[in-house]
Amino acid sequence: MRKLNDPKVHQLLSRIMEFELAGVVRYTHYSLMVVGPNRLPIVQFMKQQASESLLHAQQAGEILTGLEGHPSQRIAPIEESYEHSVERILRESLHHEEQALGLYKQLLDEVKEASVYIEEFARTMIGQEELHSLELRKMLRDIGATPTAAPVAKRRR
Repeated sequence: MRKLNDPKVHQLLSRIMEFELAGVVRYTHYSLMVVGPNRLPIVQFMKQQASESLLHAQQAGEILTGLEGHPSQRIAPIEESYEHSVERILRESLHHEEQALGLYKQLLDEVKEASVYIEEFARTMIGQEELHSLELRKMLRDIGATPTAAPVAKRRR
C-alpha cells in the first residue's frame, strides 16, 4: 500500500462536494422548469437527482472530515443557458453527470492502492454516475435527440 496524499485527496473531496452541491441547485432548478406532457416523470427524476447529489456531497464530506480536512461552504459555478426545453435540460444534465464522473475518476486515480475504503467509494460513485449518464442518454433517445452532451452556457449564476 502506498501512502495517501492527504492534501490532494482533501482538494478532490472538496471539489466533489462543491460540484455535488451545485447539482442539488441545478436539478432543483430543472425540476421547476420542465413543462410539457412528460413533465411529471421528468420532474420526479430531477428531484431524485437533487436528493442524490446532496447525499453524495454529504458522503464526500464525511470522508473529508474523517481525513481531518475542512469542507468548503462553496458550490461549484452553475452554468445557466436560460433555455429550458426538455432536450436542453437533459443535455445539460448529461454534461453535469459526465463532469462528476471525471471528478470521481480523478479521486480513484489518486487513492488507488492507498485507501481501500476511499477507492471503493470512488468506484461506487463512478458506477452511479455512469448509470445516470446511461439513463439520460436513453431519455434523450426517447425524445428523438442524439444522446450527446454539449451544452453551451450563456451566463453563470
